[in-house]
Amino acid sequence: MKFMVSLKDYEGGETAWCPGCGNFGILQAVKKALVKLELEPYQVLLVSGIGQAAKLPHYLKCNLFNGLHGRTLPVATGAKIANPRLTVIADGGDGDGYGEGGNHLIHAIRRNVDITYLVHDNQIYGLTKGQASPTSEEGFVTKITPLGMFSRQLNPMALAISLGASFVGRGFSGDIEHLSDLIVQAVENRGFSLVDILQPCVTFNRVNTFQWYRSRVYKLDSSHEPKDWLAASQKAHEWGDKIPIGVIYREARPTYEDHNPRIVQKPLVDQQHDPTSFEKILDEFKV
Repeated sequence: MKFMVSLKDYEGGETAWCPGCGNFGILQAVKKALVKLELEPYQVLLVSGIGQAAKLPHYLKCNLFNGLHGRTLPVATGAKIANPRLTVIADGGDGDGYGEGGNHLIHAIRRNVDITYLVHDNQIYGLTKGQASPTSEEGFVTKITPLGMFSRQLNPMALAISLGASFVGRGFSGDIEHLSDLIVQAVENRGFSLVDILQPCVTFNRVNTFQWYRSRVYKLDSSHEPKDWLAASQKAHEWGDKIPIGVIYREARPTYEDHNPRIVQKPLVDQQHDPTSFEKILDEFKV
């Protein structure tokens, strides 16, 4: 008998975010998406690193792995390969994912493992008190960039599309329904899905506020063809007065799991193992 999933099934612990933080909208959107997907908590694994965004899995009732800063994707990849039946969602901030974890992002896109990566993009490091992040705009003033940010702003959408990611989307934490539908599409996509989520930081980023985003974001409609690489690239470079949200690019291609005969025949979770074998290995290193 199918278990009827509700938002209450995913209720987690008390949050520790600042009042008014954009993370609250993302948390609600994730819950709504999991319910729309009719996934029970035991079927879901959320993997995160370090940061305010990475706390999100702590506030959900499902499987959780909280790892190192910027090392979210290797853990998520390993979990999906070991148990392909799991719905694996990686979660973190723009510093965690595009800074410390930038190299892992590139190779996760190349491998096309069937996982979804939600990046809370508030264009700043929130947990460590307001340093500039890879997505901070040029000229952005922070405690460590008093003369303004000198480095060029990273464009994660353009990066992912140039590498041929199978799903590239952008959402806004101020539009929970649209964001939850976008997350549903990302999870249903077979392959690596990147969802960049515009999320105001009410404490350390007084520029990119809810009002700033609401006056600029617009939803992509049927006139945009996500399979058109050139059109998607053009949309990815829209920033400033107009910022598109929705599915920007989509490309159907075989996943990493499809190429691996061991996974297709019998994944690790279904293979028998002897727990004492690890002890035998350790014994070899004893003096």
